[in-house]
Amino acid sequence: MTADDFRNLALELPETTEASHMGHADFRVRGKIFATLPYPDEDCGMVKLTPEQQAEFMLDAPAIFEPFPGGWGARGATLVRLRSAKPNTVRRALVTAWRNTAPKRLAQRFDDE
Repeated sequence: MTADDFRNLALELPETTEASHMGHADFRVRGKIFATLPYPDEDCGMVKLTPEQQAEFMLDAPAIFEPFPGGWGARGATLVRLRSAKPNTVRRALVTAWRNTAPKRLAQRFDDE
């Protein structure tokens, strides 16, 4: 999987826009960041999960997911190793991060589609 693949998967989610934050691309739903790319390098992305979700993704795919260093990682910020990842695995993580960030009504409409 490439950074462009990650970008395309993120932008498929409802009301997602791409912007820039601290010199790298980020993906937002209604102005709130749920994923970033590339960080810390071209082979990684980041999704904002809960610590419990992060643990589940790491258990399912330890070669792909790991906590972001420091306090952000302890709060659920999760690195995605793109080279090792399959699109369906990354899409599942992006959808989870998007749901965590999207307003409840928007997330519910997405469920209904």
